[in-house]
Amino acid sequence: MSENKTSLLQQKKNKKELRKENKKLYQSAIKYSKEYRWYLYAGLLFMIVSNVLDLLIPIFIGKCIDVIIGKDAVDFAVLTGYIWIMLAISVVNLLFTWLYNVFSNIYSFKTSEHIRELFFKKMNKVPLKYIDGTTHGDLLNRMINDVEIVTDGLVEAVISISNGIFTIIGTLIVMLVLNVNLALIVAVLTPVSLFVAFLIAKKANSLFIAEAKTRGDMCGYLEEIIGSQRVVKAFNRENASISNFEEYNKKLCTVSEKAKFYSYLAPPFTRFINGFVYVVVGVFGALMALSNSTVTIGLISSFLSYANSYAKPFDELSNEITEIQAALASARRIFAVLDESDEISDFGNLELGMCDGTLSIKNVSFSYNPKIKLIQNFNLEVKSGQKIAIVGPTGCGKSTMINLLMRFYDVTDGSIEVSGKDIRTITRGSLRQKFGMVLQDSWLFHGTIRDNIAYGNLSATDEEVLEASKMAGAHDFIEKMPDGYNTMVAEGGSNISQGQKQLICIARIMLIKPPMLILDEATSNIDTRTEQKIQTAFDTIMHGRTSFIVAHRLSTIKNSDVILVMNKGNVIEQGTHEELLKKRGFYYNLYNSQYVKT
Repeated sequence: MSENKTSLLQQKKNKKELRKENKKLYQSAIKYSKEYRWYLYAGLLFMIVSNVLDLLIPIFIGKCIDVIIGKDAVDFAVLTGYIWIMLAISVVNLLFTWLYNVFSNIYSFKTSEHIRELFFKKMNKVPLKYIDGTTHGDLLNRMINDVEIVTDGLVEAVISISNGIFTIIGTLIVMLVLNVNLALIVAVLTPVSLFVAFLIAKKANSLFIAEAKTRGDMCGYLEEIIGSQRVVKAFNRENASISNFEEYNKKLCTVSEKAKFYSYLAPPFTRFINGFVYVVVGVFGALMALSNSTVTIGLISSFLSYANSYAKPFDELSNEITEIQAALASARRIFAVLDESDEISDFGNLELGMCDGTLSIKNVSFSYNPKIKLIQNFNLEVKSGQKIAIVGPTGCGKSTMINLLMRFYDVTDGSIEVSGKDIRTITRGSLRQKFGMVLQDSWLFHGTIRDNIAYGNLSATDEEVLEASKMAGAHDFIEKMPDGYNTMVAEGGSNISQGQKQLICIARIMLIKPPMLILDEATSNIDTRTEQKIQTAFDTIMHGRTSFIVAHRLSTIKNSDVILVMNKGNVIEQGTHEELLKKRGFYYNLYNSQYVKT
C-alpha cells in the first residue's frame, strides 16, 4: 500500500512539474513574439468587430422569419429592409475578417522569422562542443519544422483562444437577453465538450513529445546518409541504409498514428455533445413556443444559431488543445537550444593588435571527456617565424592542439599565450584574425569561385584574388572553368574535384596573409605533383610567419624548426628532423614505416 501511495504522490508531483514547465514554455513563446504584439493587437481589434457583426446576423434572421410565417401576411417592405441590413453587415464583416486574418498571419510569420533568426544566431554562440555533440539533421529539424509547429500551436493559439473566448462571452450575453432559460441550458451542457477534450489531450501530450524526438532522429539520419552517398555506394550499403531508414520511418509512423488517434478523438466527442445541446435547445424552445406567446419561431431560429455559435468555439478549442500539446513538445526542443549556455563571453577582453607570432604553451591539460584524459602538462615555446610540425598516429591529439590554439575549445588547466597575452584574455575575433587555417576537410559555399577565395577578405580586389590563386597553384584550372572566377560552386563544391577544392581553400588563406598559419593536413587530398607546387607556395607564404603544420606525410615537414611527436595526447618527443632520427625513438620508427623499404 505504501508503495502505491508513493507512486501516486510521484505521479502528482510529475504532473505538477509538467504543468509548470508547459506554462514556462508558453510564456517563452509569447516572449519571443512580444516585438510584434501590435500586429496581434490590431488583429484582435478587427476580430472583436467581426464577432460583434456576426452576433447581429442571427437577430435579423429571426426577425425575417417572424415577418413571413403568417399566411398572406408577408411584410415585404420590412423583409427587404432586413435583407439590406444583413447584406451591409456581411460586407463590412468580410472586410474586418480579412484584416483580422492578415494581421494575425503577419504576427505568426514574424514570430517564426524571429525565432529562427535567434536559433541561427545561437548556433554561432554556443560552444563548438555542443555542435559537435548534437546531430546536425536534428538541429535543422528543430529550426525549421519545430518552429513552424510552435507558431501554429502556441502563437496562433493566442488569437484563436481570444477569438473563442470573446465569441463565447458575446453569444452568452445575447442568449441571456433573448431567453434566460434556454441560455442556461446551453451554458451548462456545452462546456462538457471542453472537459472531454482536456482528458484526451493529456494522453496525447507524451505521444507528441515522442513524435517530435523521433522526427528529429530521422532527420539526423537523413542528413548523414544523403551527405555521404559516395561512401554508402562505395561500400554497397544502399540496402542497409534503406533498411535503417525504414526502421526510423516505421517508428515515426507508429508514434504519429497514436498521437493523431488521440488528437482526433476530441472533435467527434465535442461535436456529439454540442449536437446534443442543439437538439435539446430545439425541443425545449418548441415546447416553450407552444406554451408562451413571447417565444416566436424567429426567436427559436435565432437562438439555435446562437447555440451553434456558442458551441463552435468549444469545438475549435478542443482542436487547439491538441495542437498546443504538439507545439509544447516542439517548444521543449527549440528552447532547449535557445537556453543552452553560450561559450564563455569575451566581453571586456583585449583586442589583439600587433602580433609578432610568438606563442607559449604552459602546463596545458585538456580532455573532451573529464573521465578520459588527453593532453596533460604540455609545454612549448614558439619563436616568431618558426615552423612547428605536429605528427603522430590518428587520435593522438594533433587536431586537438589546433582547437586549443584557435579557442574552439578552452584549456582545462594551464595557459596559451600569443605575443605574451593569455588567449583567454583576448577577444576570439581578434585572435582568429591572426591565424590562417587550411583544414583537411575543405569547405566551399554556394557562390562564385572568386567569392569563395575572398571569404576571409570581402574587400579584396580582383588582382589580389588572382595573385593568391597563382600562389596556390589554382589559377590554371580556374581559368579553364566555364566562367573562370565567376563559375558558380555547387552546394558543397560537388562540381569541383577534391584537390581543386583544397587549392581554392589554400588560395583563401594566401589572400589574407596572416602572421600565423595552421595547416591541418592541408595537402592530404592533392596529388604528388600538385603537392610539390603547393609546398613551394607554402614555403613562400610561411617565410617570416609562425606556422603550425599537422601532417601524416613526414616528407612535408622535414625542414620544420620543431617537430612535436604526439601519442595518446602527450608530446613524447620534440626536436628537428635530424635530431629525432638520431634518437631512434617513436619518430624514427614512424618515419621508417613510411619511407624505408623492407
